[in-house]
Amino acid sequence: MKKSASAHWSGGIRDGQGSISTDTGVLNEAPYGFRSRFEDGPGTNPEELIAAAHAGCFSMALSLGLGQAGLTADSIDTRAVVTLDKDGDGFAITAVHLSCRARVPGADAAGFARIAQATKEGCPVSKVLKATITLDAMLED
Repeated sequence: MKKSASAHWSGGIRDGQGSISTDTGVLNEAPYGFRSRFEDGPGTNPEELIAAAHAGCFSMALSLGLGQAGLTADSIDTRAVVTLDKDGDGFAITAVHLSCRARVPGADAAGFARIAQATKEGCPVSKVLKATITLDAMLED
């Protein structure tokens, strides 16, 4: 399976503007630029998209892991925070923190923690990222 997205950019790094699109059309010329990446301006940015991909991947993979243990989640809510730090003359994604809250009937905290940790390691997006990835997973009543 192959999935793809594209980006267009015009202009300089600070005054230029870009757009990001996906083949599915979920993103269709979504704007991005220097301000949306580094200054809280309008639009998206690559780090936000990586965070969305990681949160989505982790949630689905956790559902798989729970299912393999005979459990089905009522809900899984995951937030990913991607850290972009200065690195020499450029920047690097240095960390991702996953925060997950799940309602899983019949699950115990120790078993859930074990499955969540294995999911963090095995999620395809986790595997592609070289940054330090931390996890805070909590089973809710």
